[in-house]
Amino acid sequence: MRQDALARPGPATWSTLEYGCHVRDVFTIFDGRLVRMLQEDDPLFENWDQDETAVAGRYGEQAPARVADELETAGGALADRFDQMGRDEWSRPGRRSDGATFTVNSLSRYLLHDIVHHLHDVG
Repeated sequence: MRQDALARPGPATWSTLEYGCHVRDVFTIFDGRLVRMLQEDDPLFENWDQDETAVAGRYGEQAPARVADELETAGGALADRFDQMGRDEWSRPGRRSDGATFTVNSLSRYLLHDIVHHLHDVG
C-alpha cells in the first residue's frame, strides 16, 4: 500500500483509497449496465450519484487490502463479460436517467476514459 493512500491531497480531492473504492464501484455499475444492455431492449438506467455513494459507503474508512481485492475481482468480471461478447452485441443501446443514449461500444469507451482519468488523478 502506498504510504499516502489514505490521505486526501486536498479537502475536495479523494484519497487513493477513495478512488479505488470508486473505480471498484464503477466496474460493478458498468457490469450491471452491460448485462442489462445485452439482455434487455434499450434499458433505462437509474441515476447513480457517485458522491452520495462515496459518503454512504464510507470510502475513506474501508480496508485498503480488501478494496484492492474487490477492485481486481470487479474489473476482471467486467473484462471477462466484454471478452465474451459477440460482434453484433456492440451496437446494443441503453439510456442513462438523463436520456443520454449509449451503445455497448460507446459505454466501453466512456468506461475506459473514466478509468484513465482516475489513474491520472491518483498519480
